Amino acid sequence: MKYLEGLNEAQREAVLTTAGPISVLAGAGSGKTRVLATRIYHLVREGVPAEKILAVTFTNKAAREMRERVRTMLADEGSVPFIATFHGLGRELLESYGTAIGVPRFFSVYDRDDSEKAIAAALKALDVSVKELSPRAVLGRISRAKGEGMRATEFSEKYGRSSFGGRVVAECWLRYEKTLKAEKALDFDDLIALPVQLLEEHPEIRAKAQERWQYIHIDEYQDTNALQGRLTNMLAATHKNLFVVGDIDQTIYTWRGATIENLLTFDTTYPESKTIILERNYRSTKNLVDAANAVIAKNKNRKEKISTTEQGAGEPITLYIAGSAEDEAHWIARKIRELMAGGIRPEEIAVLFRTNFQSRALEEGLLRAGVPYKLLGTRFFGRKEVKDVLAWMRLAMDPTREVDTMRAASSPPRGIGAVTLGKLAAGQRDLLRAGDLAKVEKFEAVVAELAAAAETSIPSEFVKLVIEKSGMRKALVDEGSEEDKERFENIEELASVAARHDAVHGKEGIALFLAEAALASDQDELDQGEKTGVTLMTVHAAKGLEFNTVFVSGMEEGLFPHQGMGGEKDRDEEEERRLFYVAMTRAKERLFLTLARVRKIYGIDSYAEPSSFLADIDASLLSYDKSTHYDFF
Repeated sequence: MKYLEGLNEAQREAVLTTAGPISVLAGAGSGKTRVLATRIYHLVREGVPAEKILAVTFTNKAAREMRERVRTMLADEGSVPFIATFHGLGRELLESYGTAIGVPRFFSVYDRDDSEKAIAAALKALDVSVKELSPRAVLGRISRAKGEGMRATEFSEKYGRSSFGGRVVAECWLRYEKTLKAEKALDFDDLIALPVQLLEEHPEIRAKAQERWQYIHIDEYQDTNALQGRLTNMLAATHKNLFVVGDIDQTIYTWRGATIENLLTFDTTYPESKTIILERNYRSTKNLVDAANAVIAKNKNRKEKISTTEQGAGEPITLYIAGSAEDEAHWIARKIRELMAGGIRPEEIAVLFRTNFQSRALEEGLLRAGVPYKLLGTRFFGRKEVKDVLAWMRLAMDPTREVDTMRAASSPPRGIGAVTLGKLAAGQRDLLRAGDLAKVEKFEAVVAELAAAAETSIPSEFVKLVIEKSGMRKALVDEGSEEDKERFENIEELASVAARHDAVHGKEGIALFLAEAALASDQDELDQGEKTGVTLMTVHAAKGLEFNTVFVSGMEEGLFPHQGMGGEKDRDEEEERRLFYVAMTRAKERLFLTLARVRKIYGIDSYAEPSSFLADIDASLLSYDKSTHYDFF
């Protein structure tokens, strides 16, 4: 079979073993994406209907790439399997069967900003200052509890009397649930928690879902949380054709609730399962592979796996010790200019950092050196002007949404104040003055016009219509500044993104686009095409990506490995080591490790020791830059 050509023995075994539960331990750069796509193609070639196959990835970007890869391989085979993120899978289940547990057919999804605002309102109602407890902290605790399968009432019973923080979180969660219900909205965690509830409480729906997807593939299984594990196991319970791919050594999201146990105990959950190990690295040179192996071997909580490669030794890892963060950034920028002069494109280079505050000095260094770059962090879908358009679109889908009404009414401003909106929300329309009522009615007429258009418009044209009818084009282009015109280019880009769903007309297509916008991840920003250049990002954001050349900055004890605000007790040494392993294995040919003797943290000069991780790399694999400070060790 031609599609099996080029696969190594372990990869071929993973593709051809189609029945029963299978766990694939896939090292960095081992070709797991190719294995997943080829296995799906093989199943269809063997007679499995495409619609019986499910594949779940962790980012929209990965899902799109997998979908395109499978579609290309299947060519004229007809339908394509359902390929989505866990949140996309949850949305599909709720849209298909969610009315059984009271979920409306056309629900919206709160993003992080929407959720934090709702929590802030709950804190204010409870007369709790954000200095005492921040909305982010409260939302984080609620999110973790939802990821553990807990509901608001259970949390209230368990923690509602335990402490001040427990009481506040419990009360905020109950108020937050009421807000979501009133807005016909769900948050990200609901997209997993509610499908689990749905399948557990309704055996007949569970049976339908199990028959719908008889062959299940889960990528990055080491990053699943307890609830995602439950959802997976329920879907696979009947046919047990469960194929999970993961790398315990790349588990870096336990702080988000991911549990390494799902992959570690897979053979206990499924005693009849088979384990296949993909150890050959097709990405990196031998020096890089050997160094990464040495680093990760120090971890105890893992399954034995030693990556190998048939590539040459390659260049040694370069270590540079700077006098300060500014010196470090200047050296990185100078080295990048040398690489670019040697023919390396800036898009093939990444500069990684452990914590966000490091980006300031790095940005300044690249700017001064004239090195083009893009900073991964300011999310496209998080920009104010983009969120304004999305609010108008959601309001057109459901004119009763109070949060979107508040936002749309002032985007752009039209003389409708908070007091007026408050009276409307309270059902006191008859108390409005004639002038205010006229403004409200004019606004409502625009919403009604858009709501009618949503029934038949394709998504991209609907975005353009919203931009025109809402008055945004006039405000940003005709009457705006140069900065406003740049903001308008962002909402124009929104129409391009929406065009991906133009094949589906009316509210169904618009709902698909709104789902993509709500579920967008940090890595999706790499697809926006707004800017080219060197990529600056955190190591967490780099997961799953690869670059010809990688710089890992801030290799200092306390920074990487990171020592949290709580000191040593706040540090998970093994997770930090896995994070460094992920950083190292992003590189294909060159890896530069940099650190600073002195780094200004919270305005204070801090004298640093080299990262303890550096001692794990054999000296024969390291090369000191000639301008570095040897006496630092």
